Amino acid sequence: MERDQTEELRALQDTLYFIGGKWRIPVINSICNGNRRFREIERSIPGITTRMLSKELKDMELNKLVKRNVYPETPVLIEYEPTEYCRTFGKIIMEMINWGREHRRVIVEDR
Repeated sequence: MERDQTEELRALQDTLYFIGGKWRIPVINSICNGNRRFREIERSIPGITTRMLSKELKDMELNKLVKRNVYPETPVLIEYEPTEYCRTFGKIIMEMINWGREHRRVIVEDR
């Protein structure tokens, strides 16, 4: 089967655009690890600002990666959950984690 390099490049660029930010993967990882409330997510990611987390969550909601649930309680309770579409990215994240671990091992051993 012949590969379409133009289409492959477009797909890679779409993926890199999606994961290119510093915070996107950590936010997805946090939510998929069970953190549902804004402050839980924020506390689980050292260095992220409230403003940046808010921006990332809004963008992820627009891209159908998280679902925002609002519960009419006092005070209002808002929770985020990964969509099934977002969960399809889990295998990629795990491969990135495994690659990062192996890369660190290779670099440390060469020193």
